[in-house]
Amino acid sequence: MIVKSSPEPLTARGRRTRAALVQAGREAFEEHGFDGVRIDDVCARAGVSHGTFYTYFDSKEALFAHVVSAAVGEMFAASVVGRSAPEDPLARIEAANRLYLRAWAANSRLVRMLEQAAVGDDRFRTLLLEVREVFVRRGAEGLRRLQEQGLADPALDPRLTAVMLGGMVEHFAHVWLDLGEEADEQTAVRLLTTLWARAIGLTSASTSAGPAAREDT
Repeated sequence: MIVKSSPEPLTARGRRTRAALVQAGREAFEEHGFDGVRIDDVCARAGVSHGTFYTYFDSKEALFAHVVSAAVGEMFAASVVGRSAPEDPLARIEAANRLYLRAWAANSRLVRMLEQAAVGDDRFRTLLLEVREVFVRRGAEGLRRLQEQGLADPALDPRLTAVMLGGMVEHFAHVWLDLGEEADEQTAVRLLTTLWARAIGLTSASTSAGPAAREDT
């Protein structure tokens, strides 16, 4: 990652201090935006000295990168369908869309903040590409499995398709949850799933998909 923090603390006390700084940073960034936060503000929230901050992070930018990376990790984990979901790929796509929208609701302010920072700063542009890559890779792998099973259009490029369809879901999440487009969750998830399934040419044979379709989506 282009903006790095110090190595993970070895002691329990160090880990608690670092976690307190990260939590304080997240709260401050969400309340005031990146430009409105000072290191002293974060230290006051975390209950640590200014000097202690630099034991764990070398700048506000490094703290922000860590906060955003942690938030994206939470989003990724929260949107994993898992092996307990139905085998039907259509049902798994629907579950993934629902989980993603809920994860977005909890983290959208930080993601949008990163997007804004990325416009004028190559460090944050690189970070934005890195955190999006985890979702693109997962979508591409899922499509590739369906193609191998003969359940999706084999002519589609898995990566580009994942980029495009993932962008559709992400943009809708922003318009719906951040900008206030009116739609209930059930309707939104159902329509997103329909569009996604049609775009990849998901066949009716998907209802009889085998164990390979049960890998995490």
